[in-house]
Amino acid sequence: MQLDLFSDVADLTATIVDIESVSGNEKALADAVEEALRTFPHLTVDRDGDTVVARTGLGHAERVVLAGHLDTVPLNGNLPSRVEGDRLYGCGTTDMKSGVAVALRLAATVTAPTRDITYVFYECEEVEAERNGLKRLATARPELLEGDFAVLMEPTGGQIEGGCQGTLRVEVTAAGERAHSARAWMGSNAIHTAGRILDLLRAYEPSRPVVDGLEYHEGLNAVFIRGGVAGNVIPDTCVVTVNYRFAPDKSPAEAEAYVRDVFAEFHVEVTDAASAARPGLTHPAAAAFVEASGAPVRAKLGWTDVARFDELGVPAVNYGPGEPTLAHTKDEYVELPLITDCEQRMRTWLES
Repeated sequence: MQLDLFSDVADLTATIVDIESVSGNEKALADAVEEALRTFPHLTVDRDGDTVVARTGLGHAERVVLAGHLDTVPLNGNLPSRVEGDRLYGCGTTDMKSGVAVALRLAATVTAPTRDITYVFYECEEVEAERNGLKRLATARPELLEGDFAVLMEPTGGQIEGGCQGTLRVEVTAAGERAHSARAWMGSNAIHTAGRILDLLRAYEPSRPVVDGLEYHEGLNAVFIRGGVAGNVIPDTCVVTVNYRFAPDKSPAEAEAYVRDVFAEFHVEVTDAASAARPGLTHPAAAAFVEASGAPVRAKLGWTDVARFDELGVPAVNYGPGEPTLAHTKDEYVELPLITDCEQRMRTWLES
């Protein structure tokens, strides 16, 4: 299918939504994006797998990166798209094909920006990190992601969400001793001991640090629990999986040290960790974006791929027309006026 990047951004969003691109099946959409972008002489286009990168090369002193993922979660009876009033319904409308449509429109129509622009349309954001196209570029071709500032077109409801939280998952193990349940006093019940872990979690007071002027809200929560051997055995282990969402004033190592301190009386094993990202709103390019767009600013309470840019030394924010609370839902939709508003605000920034 051919994409008309000069069509209305709402119509372009519907066209993109109707090209099914569940993670791992982005080829048809990536082909359409590449074909459309290669028709513009002001862009240099590269393809890596099903990730497409287009860049201007005007020699400006400043370069910004606009990035959006092409994939969606699995369908749930929500294709093809449909319009009801001012809403476009369909899989990926909010997360994040409306943001991709905005970036594509800008790539086609902002031919003389006041700063150089790199557009990145990447695959496999909704699945395991090893398949993520942005992660692959950051590792194998980091030069394609170089910039002074980046905007990830994640759904934010038209607000700017600075940086992102880090995430740490640990397994906290309560130990006991097995015994026959008829003679429980001869053993030690690890599940009962795990109550102390839950007590610590219930007593936790979330920190709300302010980073670069934005207030983050941390969280420490049990997300899984497992234990037990048989219906007549006192269990000797009980494992509580705990997720810590930490603000960008901490490194993963500092987050780990904090969690180990909270659960000092138990064995703690780290199973997964991802760095937070500072908003970087004091950078001149970021400040110019905030001023030109006029959009309200808040902290990103969650993890996104802005962390990958942060690891490359590129400050980044999340900004897109989709409503984040609708992402991955059967009745996912995007407000059509918000797509147009997002495009206009981005255009003002890039051309001013």
